[in-house]
Formats: sequence, structure tokens, C-alpha cells
Amino acid sequence: MNDEPRWLTAEEQLVWRSYIEAATLLEDHLDRQLQRDAGMPHVYYGLLVKLAESPRRRLRMTELAKYAKITRSRLSHAVARLEKNGWVRREDCPSDKRGQFTILTDEGYEVLRRTAPGHVNAVRQAVFDRLTPEQQKSLGEIMRT
Repeated sequence: MNDEPRWLTAEEQLVWRSYIEAATLLEDHLDRQLQRDAGMPHVYYGLLVKLAESPRRRLRMTELAKYAKITRSRLSHAVARLEKNGWVRREDCPSDKRGQFTILTDEGYEVLRRTAPGHVNAVRQAVFDRLTPEQQKSLGEIMRT
């Protein structure tokens, strides 16, 4: 039995490090754009988008945490900040005394509506405008894998 790891080849190492650098740069670019335009980090924007796309603009906190791939405590902090801005509100779940819903308010929806064009432009500039249609297709296939 061989316990030796399958080390990355020089080419694989280059691909891996390029991916990490690109992901970090993209997240930083999107965070800066959203902080400038709406005073929120990218992760908060993602929460608002998910709520806007949900039936009645509401989701249980546990579902929102799963979607965002963040801990419940980090989500609670994020929701508290969004709540302070008036962009979301919480509501107890009638069928589960421990459960809560997060609901996107009309004000939160309006912030999202105003912020979306700049965000889409930032994504387009950082990703899609730099790739050929063939590269975009390949990137999509790779990411879905």
C-alpha cells in the first residue's frame, strides 16, 4: 500500500495556482465594486439575490446558510447587518419554534435592483469580456464538473 500523495505536476501546480489567484482577484474586484456602490460585501449581495429569487422573497435561515456555504453564526451576523440597513427582516417559523425565515424587504429589493447593473458590468469586465465565446463555453463546462 502506497501512502505517498499524488503530488501535482509542474503543469498542474501552475493551473492550480492560476485558479487560486484568479478566484482571489475576482472576489476582491467584486467586493470593491459592491462596497463602493452599495456598502456591502459580495457575500451579502449573494444573500439578497438568493432571497429575491425565492418564493415570496423568503427563505429559512438554514437554507440560506446552505446556499451561501457559510456557517450559521456568520449568516446570523450578515443577516443582522442587512436587517440594520432595513434590507431584510426575520420572522419566526410558525411550524418550528427554533426556525426563522429571512425575508427580503421592499427596500432591500430596491437596493438590489439599483446595484445589479454595476455588479453585472463588473462581472462582465472581469470575466466574460476577457474570454472568447469558446473559452466561455469551456469555462462553463469546467465549472459544472
